[in-house]
Amino acid sequence: MLDTEVKDCIIIGGGIAGLQAAIQLGRYSAYDVLVIDRGTGRSTICKSYRNILGWPDGVSGEELRGRGRLQAESVGVTFAADDIWKAERDESEYFVLTGKDGVHYRAKTLLLATGVMDRFPELPGLMSTLGTSVFVCPDCDGYEIQDRKTVVMGSGDSGASMAVLLSERTQDIIYINHEGEPASSEHMSQLAELGIPYIEKKVSEIREEGGILSAVVLEDGSIVPAERGFLSFGGNMIHSELAEQLGAELEHNRHVKTDPRSKMTSVESLWAAGDLGVHSELTTVAMGEGAMAAIWINKTLKKMTSGAVT
Repeated sequence: MLDTEVKDCIIIGGGIAGLQAAIQLGRYSAYDVLVIDRGTGRSTICKSYRNILGWPDGVSGEELRGRGRLQAESVGVTFAADDIWKAERDESEYFVLTGKDGVHYRAKTLLLATGVMDRFPELPGLMSTLGTSVFVCPDCDGYEIQDRKTVVMGSGDSGASMAVLLSERTQDIIYINHEGEPASSEHMSQLAELGIPYIEKKVSEIREEGGILSAVVLEDGSIVPAERGFLSFGGNMIHSELAEQLGAELEHNRHVKTDPRSKMTSVESLWAAGDLGVHSELTTVAMGEGAMAAIWINKTLKKMTSGAVT
């Protein structure tokens, strides 16, 4: 099915970057903006962001998304629940997007805010502690483990590197190599020098009390008491497939390269913001990038309609 209406801008991704961009674009009161969201992503599973201005006691990703959507809708932005599988450009240079059920969308400008998803195993008790006492980002949540008994659950060098980094925050830290992927001799030496215990066994369960980690149970039944945890398995999923289909330049790690000022990609009228881009993956950074992209989308749309230089 082809939607013949051409939107001024389509934003793919209803997470933090996408919503901030939508709010900014909506407030120009000049454009037909559509956010297409599949309802997944990092922000849907984080139960408490504590490093955001105005939320000292934390705010969940779901609450931020819910508030953001209402705010965007209040300034005229519309939303569609879909998963975009294909992106291309037609003879008019409009972006043509194909959803999972074959629905097509068209737009003059396109913002990709499709994000990243961390790779981690399905473990009993993990989801109830993720974002409250088990974390993935040391920049966001290293503060939360200060001087606390902490267990890093990960794989090979990725987990070892995380344990070494977090040793700046607490001396009571253990690295559990859940997948048994070998760590380099350099990382093993660093662990030994810092006195970080190394366990190469699978985790079978995360024990918690009121959503707070209390212990990690290993495959042999042994119990590792802990107050906080970090995950570092490497191999995160970078959702840059649509950018690649449209010919945007990617980094070696598949993050999308953008202009540092405008957040436009190497493809004209195509932007990327949030964790999809090349930056420290903080929610606060994603907000800023969403707003920056929207400002430059506004400039481009003005130029399209008036021919004026902005």
